[in-house]
Amino acid sequence: MNNAAGRSPRRTSAASGRRSLVVALAAALMLTSCTADDPAPQPLSSSSVTVDLATFTFGAAADPQTLDPALANDTESYRVTRQVMETLVGIDPLTSEPTPLLAESWEESDDGRTYEFTLREDVLFQDGQPFDAAAVCANFERWYSLPPAAQQDTPRLPFENVFRAFSDQPDLSLYEGCTVSSRYTLTLQLSRRMTSLVPALAAPAFAIGSPAALAADGAGKLSRNGARFAKAPIGTGPFELVSWESGEVQLDSFDDYWGEHGDVDHVVFTTIADAGSRARALTAGRIDGYDFVSVDSAVDLARNGLQFLQRDPYSVLYLGMNQDFPGVDDPLFRQAVAHAIDKSALIEGRFLEGTKSARQFLPEKLGIGNETVTDYGYDPARARKLLKEAGYDGRELPFYYPRNVSRPYLPSPEKTYAELSRQLVAAGFNIRPVPIDWSEGYVDAVQQPGDRAFHLLGWSGTYQDPDNFIGSLFGGYNDEFAYDDPQLVSKIIRARSLPAGQERADAYADISSQLSDRLPAVPLALPISALAMSPRVLSYPVSPLMHEVFNRIDLADVEPDRTPFG
Repeated sequence: MNNAAGRSPRRTSAASGRRSLVVALAAALMLTSCTADDPAPQPLSSSSVTVDLATFTFGAAADPQTLDPALANDTESYRVTRQVMETLVGIDPLTSEPTPLLAESWEESDDGRTYEFTLREDVLFQDGQPFDAAAVCANFERWYSLPPAAQQDTPRLPFENVFRAFSDQPDLSLYEGCTVSSRYTLTLQLSRRMTSLVPALAAPAFAIGSPAALAADGAGKLSRNGARFAKAPIGTGPFELVSWESGEVQLDSFDDYWGEHGDVDHVVFTTIADAGSRARALTAGRIDGYDFVSVDSAVDLARNGLQFLQRDPYSVLYLGMNQDFPGVDDPLFRQAVAHAIDKSALIEGRFLEGTKSARQFLPEKLGIGNETVTDYGYDPARARKLLKEAGYDGRELPFYYPRNVSRPYLPSPEKTYAELSRQLVAAGFNIRPVPIDWSEGYVDAVQQPGDRAFHLLGWSGTYQDPDNFIGSLFGGYNDEFAYDDPQLVSKIIRARSLPAGQERADAYADISSQLSDRLPAVPLALPISALAMSPRVLSYPVSPLMHEVFNRIDLADVEPDRTPFG
């Protein structure tokens, strides 16, 4: 167990007993295990379950990979770090536009190359250190100066996606520096205009950590899960870490939080990899909510009177193709793949109602038209003809897909793979399945050089800008696709620097068109994702960008008393 450093001794309170609710359950009710190792329902050992009214227990689909958001690229890590750490910029719950958070205001100058931020003055870190401009600049310098070894530890680090490069490639980086103007004002300097800067700073990867806690690691000790901060983050958020061990994370309300405390005093994230097991745990009262509701569970949840909270789609599922694998570098081969896929049949019965087939990698929410995007209609005869023209000799094609996980873009990976594989085989492809457990490094396996031909993956947006998708996926060469297109990268660099407006939207539409012609991957679906909540959750801050901080949860019959967990 990793305990948060510097916490005061835990207190006990008789009030916690008075705030318990005994929920009577029918004798026939079956209680599911809360681990993926034992997904089968288990009988109750008694006729009641005790629920602490000020504790919110969330069924997570996977363990966090790290609690250092700068080194994370997964939903479950961010779900926890959003509670503990905050960003300069917030996200409007209705529009997803940037709003003030740790920064009260900002001003752009120098043709978009300089931004001055004015900070809140009433904020403390959870270690008691003051939040100020020097703390913010210390974080920016840490991100910019990330050692090469730490860069390689996590593919597609957010700082590189947004600012293009780190300090070891200063000529490529858009980041030039952070200057303290006064205790509560700072200036960010860029090498050129970056229209997406302010929205990007709302992404959880840019949460501000305590400089004292960060300094304890030292520059040479940074890694996804080997550094102290990655196991015990210190931020300014409404909750602070109590413990993190395999299968469970516990948080307490931060007494000195500058904002609203809300109804929730304690948070427990318990990992339940199987979607059906999460549904049964919610029905049995073992958890208060969970994410990534599957099609199979949706009807039963409604029948049991549980809440179904749907997000607007802001992720994309794609079939990745590795052009380092023999034959995949032939455009005719990749066109054959695109024509072999029946996206409507793939979606039906495997994704929630409202999920749409994807023609490009940008969600509709961003308003970028797809009129010029090549539409590869389902045509298996055409696929077989193109395969023959490409000289495909029937060699085995390794197809990587994840197991034992749910993602916003992929609620049922095994079922999705099975249908996609069936369609490809019917068109003449010789598929060899390569299942890899998500928890055993699936993302690393498909984003590094390897023997795969195909893989299933997706991208979930964390801020509202087309560059969050296009730039992150295709803004430079990466080993996932082995796709090298300097002209496309130049177009993305230019689009980033264009002022908001029609010209910028047209630039991203042109980039989408080029991607559809060259096919480094096939966009498959723009999935609907949904949460399920127990009746005791009166409101939950649903966000397409998953900016869901639990101090904004309203619970029934709660009298918060700030008693630490335990």
